[in-house]
Amino acid sequence: MPDIRQLAIVTGASTGIGLELAKCCAQNGFDLLIAADEPEIETAASEIGALGASVKTVQADLSTIEGVDTLYEAASRMGRPVDALLANAGRGLGNAFLDQDFREARLVIDTNITGTLYLIHKVANDMRQRSSGRILITGSIAGFSPGAFQAVYNGTKAFLDSFSFALREELRDTGLTVTCLMPGATETDFFERAGMMDTTIGTSKKDDAADVAAKGFKAMMRGEGDVVTGLKNKLQSAVANVTPAAALARQHRKMAEPGSANE
Repeated sequence: MPDIRQLAIVTGASTGIGLELAKCCAQNGFDLLIAADEPEIETAASEIGALGASVKTVQADLSTIEGVDTLYEAASRMGRPVDALLANAGRGLGNAFLDQDFREARLVIDTNITGTLYLIHKVANDMRQRSSGRILITGSIAGFSPGAFQAVYNGTKAFLDSFSFALREELRDTGLTVTCLMPGATETDFFERAGMMDTTIGTSKKDDAADVAAKGFKAMMRGEGDVVTGLKNKLQSAVANVTPAAALARQHRKMAEPGSANE
């Protein structure tokens, strides 16, 4: 009898860490429902499907209740339990808060926090009824530092990091696990989309997305609570825990202030 493949949902799976997480799932016995707000999700599906998984796609705006409902309804129509939810969809935004278009800042909050929590709430309730399931939330080491010139983004990641640990404790002994993946700067199109290619952090050497995803996937499968990828990031997170917030904000300014790449 052939092995029965499990089902995973991966959001933000068209590029970057999300795409690599989906590949990890495909290579380790999962079929997939992948989602993003852009047509590149179909190209990603072909790439992931070549690894032997059955892949279905949803193109939806996961910053909205309607978009999340569309994804959840697509999962329900599959008639299969969701064994793993990899909540990776996220947005970044650079520049000083008062100089940002507030609609863009609101989109970061709604994508990173509201849409993520709403999807987890719906899927994890189904998991709890079965007393089985894995949840991976993509947080960030950015959540450890007040993000001068990335204030909204870092704030959302601080929320997700904290929420992940709280939810894990609430679900202790239920059969569900919650893992928080906390990468540092990673080689994706994140900084270009965030308008940060004139900053020190935007032009710096970054971690490999496939390596970050592999470590996150393994941590999820082991049921670990969190994983910070990369030695440099581990050191940075440790230092952040004992450094005053004002000093962290000044340090972040040096990395993220527009024009800092030329200094």
